[in-house]
Amino acid sequence: MSISRRGLLLGFSALLAGCATNGPNHVANYAAIPDEKFPVPAMPLDKIKPELRRQQVAYATKHDAGTIVVDTPARRLYYILGDGQALRYGIGVGRNGYALAGSAYIGRKAEWPTWTPTDNMIRRDPAKNRKYAGGVPGGPNNPLGARAIYLYQGGNDTMFRIHGTTQPWSIGQAMSSGCVRMLNHDVVDLYERATVGGRVVVLQA
Repeated sequence: MSISRRGLLLGFSALLAGCATNGPNHVANYAAIPDEKFPVPAMPLDKIKPELRRQQVAYATKHDAGTIVVDTPARRLYYILGDGQALRYGIGVGRNGYALAGSAYIGRKAEWPTWTPTDNMIRRDPAKNRKYAGGVPGGPNNPLGARAIYLYQGGNDTMFRIHGTTQPWSIGQAMSSGCVRMLNHDVVDLYERATVGGRVVVLQA
């Protein structure tokens, strides 16, 4: 059985975090990820508010372990671990993020996904978006970032995505477009944990 470099790095980060006595090891969590198709540089910690950094927290819930809870008003996302614990991530929420509430499930996942503007986006701003109608290949400048998690209801794509971002400063903010955006480091971490078919609960105000 072989161990991938990414798995080794994740395991090493988890070991460091487990040995820490003062909470999560943010330096390890946001270190460079060199083995990606498009290497992800380290995220300077002074660019991320402490409350928006990935960390394990107490979280009382009736949802099963493995459930993702998107708290839209608080601009936080929780991955339920069970036993009253969850991983908390800071998120940015766009206009589309307010269009979905209640339960959904993960219909598919993609690494370095292609981004294609929706018909509504093209109608709303044709000068900006029509030139991208054929799709923008995955890469460091793609609006979906390093990963995308696509949410479905009843077999249909809701057009709601949890994805990375090329604008890390937008985390914790309510943005004018898009769905739920995460730091690339965080969406890579969540992607590894989340499973196709897994439940997602979206909370609205």
